[in-house]
Amino acid sequence: MDRSELQYIELYNEISAQIKQKSCPVMNAVRDEAFRAFSSLGFPTRKQERYRYTDVSAAFAPNYGISLSPLSISDSQYILPISSAPIDLSRYYNKAADPSDAITVLNTALVPDGILVYVPRNDSPSSPIQIDNRLLGNLSTMLNRRLLIILESGAQATVIINDKGGEHASDTSFLTTQVIEVFCKENSSLDLYEVEETDQSCSRFSNVYIQAERYSSVRHNSITLTNGLTRNLCDAHLLGEYSNIVLNGCVIGSDQQHTDNNTLIHHVAPNCQSEQLYKYVLDGNSEGAFAGKILVDKGAQKTSSQETNANLCSSPAARMYSQPMLEIYADDVKCNHGSTVGVMDESALFYMRQRGIPEPEARMLLKNAFMGDVIDKIPLRSLRDRLFVKIEKRFRGEAEKCDTCRLCK
Repeated sequence: MDRSELQYIELYNEISAQIKQKSCPVMNAVRDEAFRAFSSLGFPTRKQERYRYTDVSAAFAPNYGISLSPLSISDSQYILPISSAPIDLSRYYNKAADPSDAITVLNTALVPDGILVYVPRNDSPSSPIQIDNRLLGNLSTMLNRRLLIILESGAQATVIINDKGGEHASDTSFLTTQVIEVFCKENSSLDLYEVEETDQSCSRFSNVYIQAERYSSVRHNSITLTNGLTRNLCDAHLLGEYSNIVLNGCVIGSDQQHTDNNTLIHHVAPNCQSEQLYKYVLDGNSEGAFAGKILVDKGAQKTSSQETNANLCSSPAARMYSQPMLEIYADDVKCNHGSTVGVMDESALFYMRQRGIPEPEARMLLKNAFMGDVIDKIPLRSLRDRLFVKIEKRFRGEAEKCDTCRLCK
């Protein structure tokens, strides 16, 4: 066991009583067990298939302080702290999360409270539920976040999670872990968006676990506009017949940024559909990784699944690793996957320059068009338009202006 693991074991032994005092019974009931699991597992190494592209120990090695600040939640009918839940959460909390994932169990051990999004049967919020996380402070800090989303039968909801950088000293860094558990009951529908606009000082680990029951529909979008080190995991289980899931993602990388998306779609029931589209545009010395697995059980006949990963390396120093995978045990399925890694189309550049478009503008337009396939799939028009503006600013090198641009507000 290396020093990075020992410091978190020592940290838990030191502050666990304080965390439990601030927390609630449903979270405390699994806390010690999660700590024992982490003590046994340790951080994953690159020898483990799902973590081969990210050095987890290095990301957790610095000596961060830990934030135990209470949540700030505006009054809402559908969103509140887990500690104030109006229903029994023992059937849900930590039931979808993977107990063999070290980041997940460390989060379970250390998180003091979480956010519950609960939509009752046949109900639907009139507007999207938005959760904003901003990194502020002058001390290097570890933040652990937990989100539990429960949609009862026939319910519908849109949830947008915004992770943003903030004003902090140049030598201040942040480490965030986030675990999201999603339970979609029969005939429910969820659109979930994660939008990251942090900076080089942030290391972010987000694990999403989805359980979709009969006739339910889930759309998850992961959008990385600016970051430092990011590792996103999404495990989706189609448990009921005629359920479907769509996973979309886009990544813009530059400088030394590192973004790793790892997905698993597990088809358990028959007659289910899944679709994945992830696109990366990498510049500078940035590094990207995508590993997506479609697992079809023996009983999951009539499965339809499509997985696509397309990547554009616009710098000779940029690196992309792509690993689409199929594991199929049923014999009546339609499953396809594809992956491409390429460079800027010089003939298209030449064509545009011949028509008077300067080269920097032509490159920006081609990058925008490449990302458009992902953003066009977002049904929420206000968010779609906002992201198109932000992506264009990002490619123009004007992302820092977004905080004052009224169009993006």
